[in-house]
Amino acid sequence: MTKSATSLLLGAALATVFFLLYTSVCRDLGDGPPKSSPPRWAQEQGTAAVTPATRVVAAEQGTVRPARQEEEVVAPREEKQTKDEAASRSGHGGGAVEQQQNQQRIVMPTSQQKETPSSPPQRQQQDLGELLRRAATPDKTVLMTAINEAWAAPGSFLDLFLESFRHGEGTEHLVRHLLVVAMDGRAFERCNAVHQFCYWFRVDGMDFAAEQSYMKGDYLEMMWRRNRFQQTILELGFSFLFTDVDILWFRSPFPHLSPDAQVVMSSDFFVGDPTSPGNYPNGGLLYVRSSASTVRFYEHWQSSRARFPGKHEQFVFDRIVKEGVPPHVGATVRFLDTGHFGGFCQHGKDLGRVVTMHANCCVGLQNKLFDLRNVLEDWKTYKERVAAGNMDYFSWRVPGRCIH
Repeated sequence: MTKSATSLLLGAALATVFFLLYTSVCRDLGDGPPKSSPPRWAQEQGTAAVTPATRVVAAEQGTVRPARQEEEVVAPREEKQTKDEAASRSGHGGGAVEQQQNQQRIVMPTSQQKETPSSPPQRQQQDLGELLRRAATPDKTVLMTAINEAWAAPGSFLDLFLESFRHGEGTEHLVRHLLVVAMDGRAFERCNAVHQFCYWFRVDGMDFAAEQSYMKGDYLEMMWRRNRFQQTILELGFSFLFTDVDILWFRSPFPHLSPDAQVVMSSDFFVGDPTSPGNYPNGGLLYVRSSASTVRFYEHWQSSRARFPGKHEQFVFDRIVKEGVPPHVGATVRFLDTGHFGGFCQHGKDLGRVVTMHANCCVGLQNKLFDLRNVLEDWKTYKERVAAGNMDYFSWRVPGRCIH
């Protein structure tokens, strides 16, 4: 009897031990059979952010990261998802976590994404060097102008400027070598609507969209930034002929440029000698040949700004030319005759000789536009008379609001 009781107690103890061991092993192996992988539609939603279409957009906007960086970003996200799944199994916030994951999978199609005023249009991301290569003449020369929103608006200077090329003598083809530099997003959009080669020159923290009154607001910084951009063109190995957008083109300037010209600037007032520092410089029309000496000239020009605080680049140019360009720079400076390259300050009256006409010595966008439109109409009348065989002397319509 005693043996029988002892055997029963020993059997119960062994059964209890085996039961505890069994439950422990089951707990270690997991809560149940392995879960199946997410359905294919869920996987596709989870990877929508890296589809080929969105990757192309990211590449154009300069936001594509190397593969290694992407792995470093994805790894923490997977770790967070594992923690969320564990929380879901334990019954804490599972529904909220699942909802958050589903929201993260929603990606707006590229075609529905709206660009904000501060975000650049996709064409802005074109490489400057590539644009220059496409726009340049065979000898690596580009025409260049700069615009902001006020000057690029329909019916404003950009339209008038481009129209003058169409009505000039042998100038229409020159537009194919014109790079338009936009100083703000709206000007860039407008440029893309009417021209082939546009570049958005962005300056963080600066707003160049409004009409820039002479020496007021952001005018000073805009002019110096433009000057530094011109130096960049030279450093990339391209020569340029810069023209303000309030200049009308009637003939090609290149026949009037010496083959050995290095730095050639237009004048408000021309004293008769193209080498004289007594000329009154105007950077509205500026030809610079790309070379080591002209890059050094621009470096000297930029560094001289500190000696003349609060002055624009044209003032500093005049001073360093009057001082004499340092010998180590090695660049020579010449000035253009206003008889050919005129403006509202001083201009040639013979339309048989005029090359360009600049709305200088004039204040106010509307005043400039009023007189430039009259100048263009006078030019059209002149061409009609020449086409009819009338070679009599013909000049501008004066006085205007600015031109006299």
